[in-house]
Parts: sequence; structure tokens; C-alpha cells
Amino acid sequence: MSALAPETLMIGRLLEDAAARLKAAGIATPRHEARLILALALGIEPTAVLGWPEHVVDPKLAAAAEALIDRRARGEPVSRLRGKREFWSLDFVLSPDTLDPRPDSETLIAAALADIPDRAARLRVVDFGTGTGCLLLALLSELPQATGIGIDISPAAVAVAQRNAAALGLAGRAEFQIGGWDARIGGPADVILANPPYISSSEIGRLPSEVAFDPRGALDGGPDGLSAYRALGAAIRGLLEPAGKAYIEIGAGQRLQVARVFGESGLTVTAVRRDLADIERCVVATL
Repeated sequence: MSALAPETLMIGRLLEDAAARLKAAGIATPRHEARLILALALGIEPTAVLGWPEHVVDPKLAAAAEALIDRRARGEPVSRLRGKREFWSLDFVLSPDTLDPRPDSETLIAAALADIPDRAARLRVVDFGTGTGCLLLALLSELPQATGIGIDISPAAVAVAQRNAAALGLAGRAEFQIGGWDARIGGPADVILANPPYISSSEIGRLPSEVAFDPRGALDGGPDGLSAYRALGAAIRGLLEPAGKAYIEIGAGQRLQVARVFGESGLTVTAVRRDLADIERCVVATL
């Protein structure tokens, strides 16, 4: 891809070479991803990659595309290459300090909205481990009178969440603060959201390569994967309104374990919601 001969710098040739490189790396949809990455590097729409196969690109842009393809071949997700991810049809800026939002987590938003009869209600939402702010901001985008606060132990993640709130026009209804599961927050919450780390420490090294680009602190749930839920249960118990509900993401097969841990904190898991792959992904907890 880095050769200077004009025929090697044509978009069609770049696409074929990139797709072959990604296929050799084991990427499941190599041509599709090659097209997206070339479009990103060249600053054009993905459709233009197919529409201009004979267009010769600048060697510097070809080199930039090659560098991105190499990163993808090493397992880095396209969302990391782009520096943003779509979640709930909204764009969220990412950084190395934030978890990459995934469609599975949209289950929490759908579950919460299904339980809110009046979307114009003046609700207060708290999001623990906010990361990019995707859960809090996605829910606020659907609840025009609601306000919320996102908590994260990483100052860098809080800065990213603030940036996303401003970009989405939600900074006036969302605030963020640095803190852990035991963060001091004034006043009760009607809705609590959280996507805590739930992978056991021994399993971290066996995760797919794409997940390895997420911060370890957002993945590692301790020896049994439940450490965060123990701390989170106490936080929910002290913050939730009597009629409020908490929507908490869980790993596959963790429903009974999380229900037991929450029960020890005085909470009751009243429902479980499945993601689009029919995996139990969200527990609903109440006082």
C-alpha cells in the first residue's frame, strides 16, 4: 500500500489490499471494514470508496490508511480508530480511559424507558461508572425534563463524558463528578444505571482482542466478577427512591449471583431483561 506507483495508489487497489490484510488477520468482515477504514483515512464517505475505484490518492493519505489497517489487523476496534461510537443513535467520543459502548448496553435504556409511564416527568437519574456518559445521556435524550449525574473514578473519563454532554446539547441537564461506587451524592434518585465491571480477573486475559483496548478497570470484576456489585448494592440501597428502580448490566449467566449479592444489600431483583442475542443482560432492582 505504501508503494508510489500510481496503480498501487488507486482506491480500488487500496481496498483490495486492505481487505486481504484484514482477512489474513481473521477479521470476520474484512472488505466491509476495509471500506470503512479507507473512508476514514481519506476523509470521504464509504460509498465513495466503491464509486471511485480508479481515483489515485495522495501517498500520505495512503500511508495513513495503511497505518489504520495495521491497527485494525492487530485487533483494535474500528470505533477506536474513529475515536467515537454510536450508541442509542447518538455519537459518543471515546478515549483510552473509557469503555467502548456496545449495543448490549442499550438493553438498560430500553428497560428503563419501558418502565417510565410519563417521559415528561421530572426524574433524577444517577449513572455509576459513567465512562463516556452513554447510559446517562442516552436516557436524558428521551426524557426532556429529567436531570442526572454521572460518576466515574477516572478524571479523564469524566472529562470525556462532559465533552459528550456538551456535544449532544445535554450539558444543562447532566453533571459529572469523580468518584467510586461509594461516591457521596446529595438527594435520592428515581433511576439508577450502571454497567459495572463483571469479568472475573482470571478471564481477562482470554477476552477477545478488541476488548483488550478497553481500560482494565472497566472490565475486571475481581476474583468472582462480582466485586463491583457488592459495592454497588450498598450505594443503590442508600440512594434509590422508595418507588425508584435500578437498571444494572450483568454478564452472561450472572443473574442469580447478582440477585443474591443485591439481596444481601437489602435490594430485590424484580425483573431481568435480555439483549438482542437473547442473553440476560440487565437486572432491575428495587428496595
